[in-house]
Amino acid sequence: MSIWFQPVTIEQINRRGAGTMSAHMGVCFSAIGEDWLQATMPVDERSRQYMGILHGGASAFFVENVASLAANLTVDPASHVCVGLEINANHLRPVTDGLVTATARPIHQGRTTQVWDVRLADADGRLCCIGRMTLAVRQRSELGR
Repeated sequence: MSIWFQPVTIEQINRRGAGTMSAHMGVCFSAIGEDWLQATMPVDERSRQYMGILHGGASAFFVENVASLAANLTVDPASHVCVGLEINANHLRPVTDGLVTATARPIHQGRTTQVWDVRLADADGRLCCIGRMTLAVRQRSELGR
């Protein structure tokens, strides 16, 4: 059974990133399943640190970007929004070029919080980062929107 609040296409998801940091970093959502969301991000001059490898902050950004969008796809957008509370990332292997692929799956989907697991893999499918993000599920009215 699908966890998404309403049916959504990859094209609709990618349109949400227009004009944002997601677009600047080259993030492209690529696949969606019953309980997972996947995206790619290039390892290039936008995302490398001075030693020529994927910047840890870029990995953390990617984890947050994919988990946050996924969480928000599970709630009624007219009444609720998911906002970040905590993020962590364990960097396991350096990546110097190509695409990294993030796959996000929920660990917990509660009434007031969600926790998402995000796995980043390099172009050869090797795990390079494991991230976890906790989000608060808030009513839009609480945020003044």
